[in-house]
Amino acid sequence: MAKKSMVLKDKKREEMYQKYAAKRAELKQAGDYEGLQKLPRNSSPTRRKNRDMLTGRPRSYMRRFGMDRLNFREKASKGEIPGVVKSSW
Repeated sequence: MAKKSMVLKDKKREEMYQKYAAKRAELKQAGDYEGLQKLPRNSSPTRRKNRDMLTGRPRSYMRRFGMDRLNFREKASKGEIPGVVKSSW
């Protein structure tokens, strides 16, 4: 389980990114790099970290499913993820 503070910090970054997305795109289109620098740092999309939606774990994140490998394996074994079948040959 990830630290609650890190999960909340990342959530705050996501909200700030959403808030400034239109303004950031407008400034990029105009080529106003000084205006971009004046925006808050956390409004940049690259400052965000992909995290597991259940535990907040930042490593081994699987984009397609929105979770890390550990939760993916557990849920897939139980059959809770539609379309995922354990392979056997």
